[in-house]
Amino acid sequence: MNILSVECTHAHLSVAVTNTGAITEIQNAEWKKAAESLVPLIDRVLAEAGLDRHELDAIAISSGPGSFTSLRIGMSVAKGVAYGLGLPLIPVPTMPAMAASLPDKADKIMAVVPSRKGEYYFAIYNQDELASGIWHDQVERGSAADVAAAASGKEGMVVVGRGLDEIIPLLATSGAVYRDADFFTARALFPHSQRLFANADAAELQGVTPDYRQMFTPNGGKG
Repeated sequence: MNILSVECTHAHLSVAVTNTGAITEIQNAEWKKAAESLVPLIDRVLAEAGLDRHELDAIAISSGPGSFTSLRIGMSVAKGVAYGLGLPLIPVPTMPAMAASLPDKADKIMAVVPSRKGEYYFAIYNQDELASGIWHDQVERGSAADVAAAASGKEGMVVVGRGLDEIIPLLATSGAVYRDADFFTARALFPHSQRLFANADAAELQGVTPDYRQMFTPNGGKG
């Protein structure tokens, strides 16, 4: 199964493609330039993989939560490619996918993604549910102190994320271990997108939306 995947939810931009099992991936440090970078990266990764876009079977997208702007851009591009090629679009929830991609398995894994300034999304998963692919949807949002408190006192807890400079010092007394989520890239979506594609009806393009987890208020801010 040939899948093109896109991950640009927070502080990272990557695209990857499978070609009869072989994986080709390109990562880009210019995350904030996703609007102008994403389509050229897709063209490039397909060329490097020796794969024509018409040989693709599906498009996978890391669906959030994450940066509002990057989620919107990533989803728009993924929908455009999927619609143009008549392919199913497979949304993969960011939090459990990031937790499941931790190379060193742990009893409990907390995935953390920055929200607006001073706030973070966080969710805790155990190894059994990550392995089963039956993921809960209980994502919390709070301050750095809230994240550290949620991680405290839980034996075998590993906290994974990017851009968590405010949180890392607070974990020193929590007993939790911090791991930078540099391992979470577009290639990490493949096992989950294949499972989701096999176990469910192909997602209707119009029904797939970014998981923003934020509400907009009348003054233009995010609630």
